[in-house]
Parts: sequence; structure tokens; C-alpha cells
Amino acid sequence: MCRRVRRLSGEPRCAIHVKAASLETHHPEFDTKNVVGSSPPGVFVGRFGYPKVFVGPMVPPISGDTTILDTPEWWMGKGFDEIVDYRYSLLRGYSKANILDARKGSRVVDTLQEVAMMTKPVETELVLTRAPRKVLDMREDSQPFGPIAPLASFETGNSSVDDRIEKVFYDRDLRADDAILGLYRDNVLVTRIQRAFSMGMFGEGKKRKLVPTRWSITAVDSNLSLRLMTRVRHHPMIGEYRVYSYNYLDNRYVGILTPESWRFEWIEAWFEPELLATSFPDVNMAEDVDTIDYTSPGGYHPVMLGDFEGYRGRKTYAKPGGCYYSARLAVSEYLDSIGKQAGAIMLREIHPGYIMPVGVWNVRESLRALLKTRYERFDTMDSALNYATTILEIPKWGWIETSGLLQKAYFQRKISEYN
Repeated sequence: MCRRVRRLSGEPRCAIHVKAASLETHHPEFDTKNVVGSSPPGVFVGRFGYPKVFVGPMVPPISGDTTILDTPEWWMGKGFDEIVDYRYSLLRGYSKANILDARKGSRVVDTLQEVAMMTKPVETELVLTRAPRKVLDMREDSQPFGPIAPLASFETGNSSVDDRIEKVFYDRDLRADDAILGLYRDNVLVTRIQRAFSMGMFGEGKKRKLVPTRWSITAVDSNLSLRLMTRVRHHPMIGEYRVYSYNYLDNRYVGILTPESWRFEWIEAWFEPELLATSFPDVNMAEDVDTIDYTSPGGYHPVMLGDFEGYRGRKTYAKPGGCYYSARLAVSEYLDSIGKQAGAIMLREIHPGYIMPVGVWNVRESLRALLKTRYERFDTMDSALNYATTILEIPKWGWIETSGLLQKAYFQRKISEYN
């Protein structure tokens, strides 16, 4: 279809090609009702049918060190094919559970909670009611998911347990947000915290419940960034404008830090063929998506979406969704680490080479990498933005038109002007 109707895709390769290439590979190891392998360890909680949801382990048909298959922090620098291969090799076995089973207990949920505490891959045997359905589920709010099948039963072996997670799991008087922050400060990977959070392993005993995996990702990113922002607000301000840049998977990131009290903005712009409705899920249904009157030399038209917050934060869910909170976590983490306070405007251009969504981890890890790069210093917002737009393809006025914080910087007079 792509090749026949070229105007629908100007790219020689797109998400459909990657998905088709994965699905057409025979994978005889999935033509069976019995799968044995080393879980990374990996678990998932679905969201359909909430409060009765599907839960289960994620297991590849291979044994050994499979940790990378479910550790996005280790994927930086990998290409689309490698990431898809990691995810498509993980089989999701599922059975039904009630979200309250996190505190009431059930054999399946209890075993999955044990898996979520493990630090190393654990040997797992799945007995399925039918051969797996070979699918590849790709969404922007979570990493891709591969084959799936209903569980008849599953057994796990022994592996080492993360004492840090085990301790908060058995502390039924510890609040969930305190547990999350404590684990983060103990250097537990964010994705491991998200995994345990989704299994309802944190919080006061009577309040624990399962949380769908996609929701848990944003919940942990949001919670951690809120706690870090509280610290950042007490740090001294930076004394200059700083511009950072970074590229990964044909995403172009630019960060501008400003010498003022904490505020934050995230704007993303993706380039699509002029005649093609956006391929990103649900975006063309959002009221606040802006299509600016500009077409790149390759015939692609940018569609922009963003949101921001001031010093006191925000009370409503950000329009860009999970990416906003992943970006906010990376920025607040960086500012707290250097003991500084600043305003932050994070810009992302998604170019046609970003052929498929790989999850919000991409934003968090890319901004972590961005903020480790060498930055350029400027004395004014205008000079900083002028430099930033030499890196980006969308012109300066396009960003100002979409940005709440840039409009305030350019058009709102400050009380200091009257001194």
C-alpha cells in the first residue's frame, strides 16, 4: 500500500514496513503452548476492562541474561530494528485480575510481585491455553509490545531480590510517593520503580491496587518530578541563558534554560506529508494542535503541540500527555543535581525518520543525554532563541506562536522595567 500510494508515505521505510518485517518472520518458538525462558524480569498490567484487568509475565523463548529486553535506560543509541527485536521477543502471557488483588492477594498477582522485585532474569515456564497471537503493539505512551496469549499457568524459578524494593513492599505504612522517591534516591532505575508501582507494591496497605502499565509510567514520572521541583524552587537561579541540543532517532531536541524562577514548557512538532493526516494516535482529535503555515524543503508540514506550567506547577493533565512528564522529570532531575533553579523550555522536532513511536522513555533518556552536553551561553532570551532556531528547522516565529512561556518572555512587561 505504501509503495503503491506514494503520496501517503514519502519515506522509503516506515512503521508499517518495520512491523511487517517483524510479523512475517516465522518465529517457530511461538508456535507452541509451552514457552520457557528467562524473564528480564518483566510484568505488565493492561488497562482494558478496568477495574478488572489482564496481568501477566513477559517472557522470551530464550534463557540467559535478557535484562536489556525490558530496560529502556539501556536502549539509548539503538535503532528501531533493535528495539523492535527486543520487544517482539517478549511473549505476554495474561490472565484476569482485579486491581484490588494487589492488597487482597491472589496466586498470580503474588507471583508477579515477586518477579517485579527481582534484580536478575528469572527462569519462567508459561503454559498457554492457545498458541500466541503474533502482534506488535506500538504506541507513543509505552514501549512496543509483542506476541500475546492467555495463560493456563506459569511457574518461576529463583533469582536475587532487590532489597530496596522488598523493604518498601513490606512497609505497609509508607506512603506510595515516599516509597517512589526513596527508591529513586537509592538509585533504582525509573523503569523498575514503574514496574513495581504497576503491581501495586507501594503505599499504605489498605490503599494498594494494580495500576495499568501505561498509567504507571506517567504516574511515576509525574510524582518524581513534583518532588524534585519542590527542591529546585529553593535553589539559586542560574545567571545566564543556556541552550542545549541533542539528536536521536531523527528527533531533534533543543533545551533553553532561563535565569528565572522555576517554570517549564514542553513543545513537540512532528513533520508529516502535506496530504497525510497525522499518523500519531489521537493527536488530530486534540483541540490545541497547531499546524503552522510552513512547509519544509522535503514537502513536510509541521504539526505542533505543547503545554506549560508556572512556578506553582499545574493541576490539569498536560496536553502532550506522558512525554510532558518524562521531560519534566529529566529537567527537574538535572537542575536538582547541579543545585540550580531555572525556567526551562524544551523543544522537540520529530522528523520523518522517526518512523514509529517507541515510548516516552525516549524523551526522558534523550533529555537526560541533552542536559549532559556542552551548552552555549547567552545574555538575552532573544539571542538564545535565535541560536536555538539555527539548530531547529521550524522558524523562530513558529515556536513563539505555539509557546506560552516564549510569548510571556517577548510580550509581557516585567516590573523590573519600571525601576
